Amino acid sequence: MTYLIIGIVILITSLFIYKAYINTKDIQINRINIEASKSSTLASLSILHLSDLHLENISISPEELEQKLSGEAPDLIALTGDFLDKKRTIPKLRPYLQVLQDMKPKYGMFAVLGNHDYVLKKADLNHLKQTLQEFNCTILQNQNITVSMGGQHLNIIGIDDYSTNRSDLTKAYEGIEQGVNLVLTHDPTVVLDMKKQAFDYLLAGHFHGGQICYPRAYHLVKMGRLARKKIIKGLHIQDGNPFYISEGLGQTGFNIRIGSRPEITFHTFTN
Repeated sequence: MTYLIIGIVILITSLFIYKAYINTKDIQINRINIEASKSSTLASLSILHLSDLHLENISISPEELEQKLSGEAPDLIALTGDFLDKKRTIPKLRPYLQVLQDMKPKYGMFAVLGNHDYVLKKADLNHLKQTLQEFNCTILQNQNITVSMGGQHLNIIGIDDYSTNRSDLTKAYEGIEQGVNLVLTHDPTVVLDMKKQAFDYLLAGHFHGGQICYPRAYHLVKMGRLARKKIIKGLHIQDGNPFYISEGLGQTGFNIRIGSRPEITFHTFTN
């Protein structure tokens, strides 16, 4: 009788883990429409946002990603960190970047780094950055760049990772021009400190939507003030400014998801 009970428990646990793994293949494609501020004359802008690929634990192949993105034509691609944390995984990033580069976004592809990327030693981190740059991806580490859109300036501001104390808001906004401010960062908690830094939209990731929610992501409490407010995914407003937290495309730790799903997000600015 005891062996039977143990067998049933093992079977139920195995089925549960298998279902949790299958969840990592259930990629959600979300489309978010954002109304530009009344002071903006920015023409319609479409952004493909990917975050937290965690290539050690990702359940979508480059070929599958290409199929998911087929027919899409974003103006800009935003990557908000945590690509990987082991040097041997860096070559695995290349075919994913090739898929994105082949989309030929009008205004380019931009990236910030996350806490897992910074686990790499300096030489390996440089290798990661060089790989991104090889595929025409601009990396912003407390930097900004301005692109012109029909006479309107779009300021793309990359704030370095907040969770590892690399954010420098003053430096990130240095020399900023008058225009629409799009912020890319990894840990969205930085929005709580942005009292003097204006933004029209901010994109982030980091929390994986909890990844394992039972039924809530209690384990995220240690990840800072925003997580303690249970703000871990989706669209939110801070001091009147909208920001979006992606659930990420890959997983960390165990390659399972419970109560969350991998995410590809398209954001569209409209007047």
